[in-house]
Amino acid sequence: MTGIGGGWGMSLANKLAEERRARLAAERLLEQKQAELQAANRKLGRHARALSEEIVETRAEVQTVRDENARVKSDLNVANEKVAIAERRLWHSIQTIQDGFAFFDAESRMIAANHAWLGVFEGLEDVKPGISYVEILQCVTEEGVVDIGDADPAAWREKMLDRWQTVAPEPEIIRLWNGAYIKLIDQRGQTGDVVSLALNITDTIRYEERLKEARRKAEAASRAKSSFLANMSHEIRTPMNGVVGMAELLTDTELDEEQLLYANTIKNSGEALLVIINDVLDYSKIEAEKLVLHEEPFDLERCIHELIMLMQVNARDKGIDLLVDYDLFLPTRFVGDPGRLRQIMTNLLGNAVKFTEEGHVMVRVVGVEAETEGAARLHVTIEDSGIGIPADKVGHIFGEFNQLDGESNRKFEGTGLGLAISEKLVRLMGGDIWVESAEGQGSTFGFAVELPLAEAETETGQDFSVPDGLRKVLIVETNALNRAILERLFTALEVAVVCCDSGARALEAMDAEVSLVITDHVMPEMDGIELAEALKEAGHAAPVLLLSGNIGSVDQDPGRRFVDAVLQKPFPRNALFAALARMPGLRAGLADAPPSHAATQRVMRVLAAEDNKTNRLVFSKMVKAMDIDLKFAVNGEEAVAFYRSFRPDIVFMDISMPEMDGKEAARAIRQIEAESGAHVPIVAMTAHAMEGDEDDILSVGIDHYLSKPLSKQTLIEHVLAACPAGVRPPREGQSAA
Repeated sequence: MTGIGGGWGMSLANKLAEERRARLAAERLLEQKQAELQAANRKLGRHARALSEEIVETRAEVQTVRDENARVKSDLNVANEKVAIAERRLWHSIQTIQDGFAFFDAESRMIAANHAWLGVFEGLEDVKPGISYVEILQCVTEEGVVDIGDADPAAWREKMLDRWQTVAPEPEIIRLWNGAYIKLIDQRGQTGDVVSLALNITDTIRYEERLKEARRKAEAASRAKSSFLANMSHEIRTPMNGVVGMAELLTDTELDEEQLLYANTIKNSGEALLVIINDVLDYSKIEAEKLVLHEEPFDLERCIHELIMLMQVNARDKGIDLLVDYDLFLPTRFVGDPGRLRQIMTNLLGNAVKFTEEGHVMVRVVGVEAETEGAARLHVTIEDSGIGIPADKVGHIFGEFNQLDGESNRKFEGTGLGLAISEKLVRLMGGDIWVESAEGQGSTFGFAVELPLAEAETETGQDFSVPDGLRKVLIVETNALNRAILERLFTALEVAVVCCDSGARALEAMDAEVSLVITDHVMPEMDGIELAEALKEAGHAAPVLLLSGNIGSVDQDPGRRFVDAVLQKPFPRNALFAALARMPGLRAGLADAPPSHAATQRVMRVLAAEDNKTNRLVFSKMVKAMDIDLKFAVNGEEAVAFYRSFRPDIVFMDISMPEMDGKEAARAIRQIEAESGAHVPIVAMTAHAMEGDEDDILSVGIDHYLSKPLSKQTLIEHVLAACPAGVRPPREGQSAA
């Protein structure tokens, strides 16, 4: 029993131990599971919190987006309202403008148009948004909205449609039925839509028509003025030819002092009137842009000295020295308009003489490098020691009708146009003109122009050389400027120079090395002729060259025999070198003997056609000292008849004559010559002096053109130039040309 009981007890204890172990294991498992559950709960809590936070953030973002959408929607509504307002304002503005404004889509159908554009089609209900451009063209031609004149409606519509369909339609002007003018301006966009503007330009068109009418009237008035000026010029010059010509001839007769004063007054007044006439005519031509430059080869130095000769009498009467300083190495022959250059220099030189009471007037010419090959840029200045110009008037001196003294009783008369004309002529030549002046100290007027060299000057230029025997020259001149000019000239030629300002000092400076004496004529205490006599008496053999402003008085002086040569001062350079070449003792054998003429040579025949009796008398008196056979014709027909029978060597032809005028007569003479091959110079004598008159006259075969009043010296020069070989020179001492 004990064994059985003990075995069951052991079994129960084992079971209880197992159960306890099982319970402990279960408890440990439960604790483990609880720990795991708690960890899972903690993890789940964390995830829950994170998810909650994410939900909160998402809700915030969603709210932000909702708020932004609301704001954007609000802004969009505001923008839409503003756009709508802007569109209303724009369309309201388009509706209020007076010009038409319309939109068309890419299919050329109207989208919209303002009242001004649609108003043209008032009463036509079909013209409204949606209508095509082709239908609009149909309406305007069928209803007569547009005045197409004599054009075919179908052709007009086709032309307008072709224009419309181009990428960039050209503006088109149409005329409406009521006379209004519309300018169509159409602009095509990139998508093919079109903005069309219809501008009412009626006022502009009518203004242009008024301008055209005003221009037509102005041109008619200008033509009438030109015709009036031409006629007045002719009518004034014809009698003035008699006045000035007869006054000039009268001064050549035996008159007492009072009569000579009267004759000179008539002559000077007539010439002054002609200057005024010429100024007015020239300014009118320049103002109308009708003045044309006539370029030809000419000698600038010769032109200057011719002007000096013209001014010499007035200058001598006032005791003024006229000087010329022409650059020794500057050419003299250029291509330009010598008449207009002479006019510029005449105005400047004339003013200088007029406004100078004592001292000098000097023309200085220098050359600078030109921009064009074969040309020279000339700087011409006219310097005087006159009254000068106040500083406040220098800037206005080239203005029209401006004069230094504007008072009604001004001392110096004139038109006030000379400087204005000179400035415009210089500008026309592409040059510049200026003035420098100080009141009471004199003025310097200058101009610069670029002129091509004449063919003879382009390669060789001037070649001045002194005689072999000229080693040292004694210059005796009271005027310091003229003395300096001569000294510079001979120094440039490498000739030794000694200068004196009086005859007494010249006698002291004279020595055996001096091979030439150049002396002024009029000097205080001892004049040039007295100096020449004193030199000869002292045994000096050097030749004496006398410079005189009045050669006539030299020839009448008993001491003339002591002078070897005389030059009119101022002198051109070639005249000086020609005199040096003929000077005895400087170079032997250079003086040519005067040409001899056989007694059998015939006299030169001159024909003058002139219908005015006074002008015939003036002409005959002007050439009375010449050895010529002169015949007059009173009209063109008689001139042609005399040409056949008289066979003249030169013909002077008046232009305005009865029955047959001078141009017709010249044509007839040239036709006669065409058969024989001869050519006799024909010189026009005319009072026509307007622009174009000279070209018109020369075009008929006339060689030269002289405007009235005629110059005695000019007439004589033409006769001398036309003297043919084998004919007795018309003036003693002149050779045939």
